[in-house]
Amino acid sequence: MSIEVGSKLQGKVTGITNFGAFVELAGGTTGLVHISEVADNYVKDINDHLKVGDEVQVKVINVEKDGKIGLSIKKASDTYREPQPRPTQSTQRPNNNQQRSSQRPPRGKREEFRPKENFEQKMARFLKDSEDRLSSLKRNTESKRGGRGARRG
Repeated sequence: MSIEVGSKLQGKVTGITNFGAFVELAGGTTGLVHISEVADNYVKDINDHLKVGDEVQVKVINVEKDGKIGLSIKKASDTYREPQPRPTQSTQRPNNNQQRSSQRPPRGKREEFRPKENFEQKMARFLKDSEDRLSSLKRNTESKRGGRGARRG
């Protein structure tokens, strides 16, 4: 029997780790149920939900090329509902704050317009700042290194 994504199968828990449970499926293949796929709510300790030898119904959520099989117990239950995608910004209705902000002119520093610097101006400013910092760093480190003359004893 080939294992396909989306199929629901019966399996037996063969091992439990802190990150999930290994479930043996028909045909001797083993898949992993990640701890996040055990129950609909937050699972702190997987041992509270499963133990070795339990028979569980699982849904195949992925099959990787190297043969690893990802399983889900929560998606196999009949009560599970896929989460609905959240509406994007373009489909959402703007709230009152967004409506007001588009109606009033900007305040404060936004009104002051500063012309953009071109690349050469930015580079010149960066070089000047860099040289100032470097010279003060050299001044501070040279005074600490020399001049005192360490005594040899």
